[in-house]
Amino acid sequence: MLHHAWQLYGRWCRWSSPFVHLLTLTVVTFGVLAPLICHRLLHSYFYLRRWHLNPMSQEFLKQNQQEGQAALHYFEKLQTPNISKTSGSETFQPLLLVTIITVQRRNDFHYVLQVASRFHHLLQQCGARCQHHRVLLCNVESDPSRHQDVRLLSSFFPMVSRDRTGEDPDPVLNQFEKEKQDYVFCLEQSLLAYNPEYVLVVEDDAVPEDEIFPVLQHLLLARFSKPYLRDALYFKLYHPERLQHYVNPEPMRILEWLGLGMFLGPVLNCGYSWATGRPGLSWPIVLFFALYSMALSELVGRHYLLELRRLAPTLYNVVPVTECCTPAMLFSAPSAQRALGYLKGLHCRQGFAKDIALYSLLRTKGENAYVVEPNLVRHVGMYSSLRLNDNPKLL
Repeated sequence: MLHHAWQLYGRWCRWSSPFVHLLTLTVVTFGVLAPLICHRLLHSYFYLRRWHLNPMSQEFLKQNQQEGQAALHYFEKLQTPNISKTSGSETFQPLLLVTIITVQRRNDFHYVLQVASRFHHLLQQCGARCQHHRVLLCNVESDPSRHQDVRLLSSFFPMVSRDRTGEDPDPVLNQFEKEKQDYVFCLEQSLLAYNPEYVLVVEDDAVPEDEIFPVLQHLLLARFSKPYLRDALYFKLYHPERLQHYVNPEPMRILEWLGLGMFLGPVLNCGYSWATGRPGLSWPIVLFFALYSMALSELVGRHYLLELRRLAPTLYNVVPVTECCTPAMLFSAPSAQRALGYLKGLHCRQGFAKDIALYSLLRTKGENAYVVEPNLVRHVGMYSSLRLNDNPKLL
């Protein structure tokens, strides 16, 4: 018995044994290579938060401040366009209206200037393909004249303001309800001012990615015509990177994760068989590589795999929506009207902000909504308009 066990041990532990190969690969990958390569990746489980979070947060704030100054100089140097070009005409109906909701924030970061300058540049770059797109500013500062950046932008973009100067403050109006009412006002004014086919409501700290208009063009003209997407209440163009992991209670992500393992398991097995001169597939080895690739993708971070989809608009994913966050929300005109009706009947408070309110409608009203992956905007506002924080962090 002991002799048989020793023979079995010797057979498993020879250098030519698959067990030794795969054990060595696992130890080297997860114990050495991945921690060394990924320790600075913010959304990876290998990220060394204690070492890198503070300096990376400070570096991000410094860079973002510089981008704010660059956006300020962009508009200062830009020639003021003819007013007819910015205001549009009564008969013009845009395919897409980008509405930027803005409130006065810290002046040194110029968040709304960053967002507006990026949209302006991308529209210029897009040319004739985006001739049916327009940008509208929605100033929801209690005293609109206090918003200095908007005064500069009013020379380049049409603007609506929610002027509440002189009004008696509502004692029951909390900050979350005010934010919802501002959102409703801007969405409503967008429909009234232009009657667009689609409205993209963007908060003033959501900077668009370079490929936003080519991807939206593909989605609006090709993908969103499908019956199950046509009647969606809204499409989110941003979901926090920290919440994009596979280990999540969302069935679609679990299926995607399993699909990744089922694809990479046989592929890596073929590579292993070729490297070691072994014939054909071995199902235990296929299973190992499936689990290996699933574990590696989760620990490194699904966010970084999603970035590969930026190679082409057709690769972007449209999946059922999740709860958090509204930096960039796309509505069709009919769905915007439905959302307005729903939101006017809800009261927001701490723990039930407008993003949770919108998500709750999917269950109570039997609506559907979706999120586009990867993100089409970057959330740069570390200083929130709702929560005071003198020392913000990236996580």
